Amino acid sequence: MATVEAAANPFVHPALFYRGPREYLAGTIPFILDGLALGEPVAVSVPGPNLDLIRGGLGDAAGEVLLLDMTEEGRNPGRIIPGVLRAFADRHTGTRVRIIGEPIWPERSESEYPACAAHEALINHAFAGRRVTILCPYDVDRLKPLVLDDALRTHPVVIDVSGEHESGHYAPDEVISGYNVPLPEPGEAFSLAVDLTGLKALRVFAAEHARLAGLGEDRVGDVVLVASELAANSIVHARDRASIRIWREDRHLVCESADHGHLADPLAGKRPARPGQLGGRGLLLVNQLADLVRVYSVPGSTVIRAWFRR
Repeated sequence: MATVEAAANPFVHPALFYRGPREYLAGTIPFILDGLALGEPVAVSVPGPNLDLIRGGLGDAAGEVLLLDMTEEGRNPGRIIPGVLRAFADRHTGTRVRIIGEPIWPERSESEYPACAAHEALINHAFAGRRVTILCPYDVDRLKPLVLDDALRTHPVVIDVSGEHESGHYAPDEVISGYNVPLPEPGEAFSLAVDLTGLKALRVFAAEHARLAGLGEDRVGDVVLVASELAANSIVHARDRASIRIWREDRHLVCESADHGHLADPLAGKRPARPGQLGGRGLLLVNQLADLVRVYSVPGSTVIRAWFRR
């Protein structure tokens, strides 16, 4: 991968455009085996069926690779950078690391996709200057043209059956800003305005609606904690009362906070906590607990929305 980008930046981020299992294995197995031969730690986080393909293609070498099901580890795209990619790379800072990450598959919902595209763009900032290679497979036959177009904008290099090519459309910051759009208004929603004196009432409010939505008690606790963290984030950082809304949407319970602040850092909540870090963990915790998190933020307005499967 001797590109101008790679020469200037040790971080390498190619997209693999594949059709069918044969091309998938041809693009992933040599990548893994080459890394192992060089003594590079290798992790693979892809959807379950593709994980089985890779495990079978590696044979005995599968035991040398960290294998993770992306449909579980990365069902919330906001969890992938801190919980999958950085979690692995940060354990091996003394050497180059190889990772295969496939965060986008055909069954992803329309609500999830903008967070997936933004995630792929943000990787370029999260790993700039790091000795890490992250290969991202894209199923050309089953993904929509928009997804493939976005892949060209979030990856400086594209690999397909004809070889390796520089993308002429690489513009990750345009993808980040392009998906920072107002979120669609829900139908019926239940609202509560919260200041520091109202956090107890918020916990009761969140728990009640989580139980009415049919969530188990463990998930009720998650909803309460997320609602509390979102409200506290608004009160402390935006110096504003938090406007909290909760509603049901398809098979999800949705919890939203809105305030008049501005979340200027698109990687907020997507970096692992530093050892000994006391504050600044709120959005990281929200990403860890929720099944999807979407953010819309411009000067004077921030909306953070968290989904929980029912």
